[in-house]
Amino acid sequence: MAENYWSRGEYPIYQASNTRYDDMQYLRCGRSGIKLPRVSLGMWHNFGSEDRFENMKELIHTAFDCGITHFDLANNYGPVYGSAEENFGRIMESDLRPYRDEMIISSKAGYDMWSGPYGDWGSRKYLMASLDQSLKRMKLDYVDIFYHHRPDPETPLEETMNALSDMVRQGKALYVGLSNYNSEQLKKACEILNENKTPLLITQPKYNMFDRFVETDGLLDTAKEVGCGVICFSPLAQGLLSTKYLNGIPSDSRAAKDAFLKKDSITEDKIAIIRELNEIAGSRNQSLPQMALSWVLRENKVTSVLIGASKKEQILDNIRILDHLEFSQTELDQIDTILERDVQ
Repeated sequence: MAENYWSRGEYPIYQASNTRYDDMQYLRCGRSGIKLPRVSLGMWHNFGSEDRFENMKELIHTAFDCGITHFDLANNYGPVYGSAEENFGRIMESDLRPYRDEMIISSKAGYDMWSGPYGDWGSRKYLMASLDQSLKRMKLDYVDIFYHHRPDPETPLEETMNALSDMVRQGKALYVGLSNYNSEQLKKACEILNENKTPLLITQPKYNMFDRFVETDGLLDTAKEVGCGVICFSPLAQGLLSTKYLNGIPSDSRAAKDAFLKKDSITEDKIAIIRELNEIAGSRNQSLPQMALSWVLRENKVTSVLIGASKKEQILDNIRILDHLEFSQTELDQIDTILERDVQ
């Protein structure tokens, strides 16, 4: 796409690698026409108003140069709310515009965003207004996927799903996604979306070695049944599935902030489990984060996994999992035996 710009005498500052599609693997998303990269970049952290803009550009450039075509945002990613989308919009305008048709860009609404009764949950008013705001912040005419970020226990499901369907009809979103829905909720939502002729493209649950709800709930099987893809967030359990905490809590870590990862969750028993998992990873010639990501993608039940990154080296390390996504039955049994000792 960039060639069209150059032919008009417009030269983008950033020029993507010519080999960006050589090594990335892509998997069809449910029964749709879309293929997603096995590794996608999430912008929950490190893209807000408190972060360094030049580093954000480097992260996005590195990801796209490696064949990561899917970039995942939400209205309230930051901090402050909206700043991740604003920063992405700046980079879209300065660097990525020539490559827009090669990208899958998603956003969401469903959590707290603005004051008053209309800036949260799943009403038609909130979702429609939020998408309009997101498009302005990201300097886009449309998003490829728009998610309802979490189920609303009070708003009728029909209202929420009809709003999502109308976004597609209006051309503001190409596909519909749902995040944090359980199996039963997903089935009911899909019935409405199918009646609206806007079938669900993808569902986005939390999934990692320490949180296997999608297995016990049957969500992975339900996704296959309804024909949607699965993309998982928090595959490293907010950094717990790494060697970062084996010798205490670093001052610059998420646990030190005691926010998304609580200090009291890092117990001696948990550390012992992490050490054993790390030994298995070493026997596979992988780091623990690499093995944890590979584990989520095993058997192709999950279409793509969302990674976060604060430096480009993390992205480069993470995509190396594509060389080793397979597990032997012995390895899977060993991992399950270790994880059986984990008490939530």
